[in-house]
Amino acid sequence: MRVAELWRYPVKSLKGELLEETELGPLGIPGDRLVLLRGASGRVITSRTKPRLLALSGTLGSGGEPLVEGRPWDDPESLAAVRDAAGADVELVRHDGPERFDVLPLTVLTDGSIGALGVDRRRLRPNILVSGVEGLAEREWPGRLLRIGEVVIHVARLRPRCVMTTYDPDTQEQDLSVLRRIVDGFGGAMALDCAVVTGGRIRIGDPVELLAEAAA
Repeated sequence: MRVAELWRYPVKSLKGELLEETELGPLGIPGDRLVLLRGASGRVITSRTKPRLLALSGTLGSGGEPLVEGRPWDDPESLAAVRDAAGADVELVRHDGPERFDVLPLTVLTDGSIGALGVDRRRLRPNILVSGVEGLAEREWPGRLLRIGEVVIHVARLRPRCVMTTYDPDTQEQDLSVLRRIVDGFGGAMALDCAVVTGGRIRIGDPVELLAEAAA
């Protein structure tokens, strides 16, 4: 097994960026989901209800601050772009606490599972895509550890999926059959919620080892 892809999503619910290498720390990939959208009520706004957000790019600038469509996240043009996609009452907010993640800081997906589901892997928004995995083997990994070089990752659970998976990442057209397949064929869960036990640097092509010991 090897690391096939590494993804970061500097602005939550926007299109992510593909990386060649990255550090992993207690909060996953540095710069991941640093900025989010809030509505007038204080509720976090995502592409679950505003799928046009998926058409906007979120990247990390050289200074470590997120960019929206290549502009600083706090630039008025960035706000105008997300308001056009999500509504006039939304604001962009920077938040670097652990609460910015839906569950845990890292989502791991395997080529075996995405092959079984038969959709574009981007619909599942992984941080790490692992290749060389046979079929649905990832579903036996919760409670185990993954080692990538010096990095150790705890696989906590299978990740329950939502309506976000039904939107095409390029066109934003909805296909409800994707979520029905996940529910009917995979118990509503696909990919893995993970935490970083030991941090370090990982790269595309690095070997991935499934450790026999159960995580504490």
